[in-house]
Amino acid sequence: MSEQICTLSTGDKVYFYDKSIVIFFNGKRKVLSTSVYNGGYHEDYLAVYNYDGKQGSGMPCEVLADTYVEHMRLVSKRLALNPDLVTGMGTAASMENAVVEKLTYKELTVTAIVTGGIETNGGRVGDPSDYYKPLEKVGKCGTINIMLILDCDMPPGALARALVTCTEAKTAAIQELLAGSNYSTGLATGSGTDQTIIVANPERDLYFETTGKHSKIGELIGKAVTKAVKGALEKQAGLNPELQHNVFRRLKRFGILPGSMWQEYQANTKAEVKPVYLLAAENLAKDKAMLTYTSLYAHLLDQFLWQLISAEEMQLAGQSLLDTLATYYNVGNQQITQADLEGMLASWKLLFNEIVAAQAA
Repeated sequence: MSEQICTLSTGDKVYFYDKSIVIFFNGKRKVLSTSVYNGGYHEDYLAVYNYDGKQGSGMPCEVLADTYVEHMRLVSKRLALNPDLVTGMGTAASMENAVVEKLTYKELTVTAIVTGGIETNGGRVGDPSDYYKPLEKVGKCGTINIMLILDCDMPPGALARALVTCTEAKTAAIQELLAGSNYSTGLATGSGTDQTIIVANPERDLYFETTGKHSKIGELIGKAVTKAVKGALEKQAGLNPELQHNVFRRLKRFGILPGSMWQEYQANTKAEVKPVYLLAAENLAKDKAMLTYTSLYAHLLDQFLWQLISAEEMQLAGQSLLDTLATYYNVGNQQITQADLEGMLASWKLLFNEIVAAQAA
């Protein structure tokens, strides 16, 4: 399948072909790329692209060479691009799920083209990591990939600042979805392999020296990227507010999953039919009262871990929330006897399963 996706305000044409989205430049462009392949700042490139490296649905990324750079050079040749005059990003996200967002203010246009998914690779900056090699692994594919086109001219430093603004916008989108890290109890700030390419147009007379949050161009970057990232995450993995309206989604980063909750329920009640419990638990997990008060409970845990409140303050407020839930669902109160993360989670789990048992009676 091949198609022209759009023509940008710069006159550059955007095509989808060979599992890739390619922007062909219509003139001279300033490019800043985080890619290992031809990354950095350049003014002589002819195109940039985002490439779906999966071999097929559910399959790993293809490997065309021994090194990532040589692999991407071969990808460029397959796309009929000069491998020395382009930069590109690899991803495991489907190009069909790309989202294009364009914002305009007076004579300025900002366009974000984003693919993304963080279900398996989402993490919080500073999470524990065991990967340490001088060279990037060949099969390592980016997860949230952003191509940001700014139809104006600017110095290289402002282009670099645009990268900061763009990254903040990506993180804001993820935070607003309360997506959890897969590697810690924290909220995700991105994936471990995100990549970004930013393009400015030096052929325009429109010139900016700053792209931070106090500038109008910074505002447009923030709004366009935030909306595009949210759209891409929804299209790729169904990640949206409706999906997140579930306590198991909110508490997954703390190790609370339907399967583990069933094991504790079975140990205490001797129940034998797992699917009956799972159906009841999932219904309760989406209930408005359970979701709302549990969301507040989780934020108490975050504030305690961030050292914004003490263990005593966390326990006091947490107990009030558990008491409210117990009253709402007409079950006995569950006391928090241990003022730490483990104690708070244990008390919530006991109350949740007590409510399930009461509703099943």
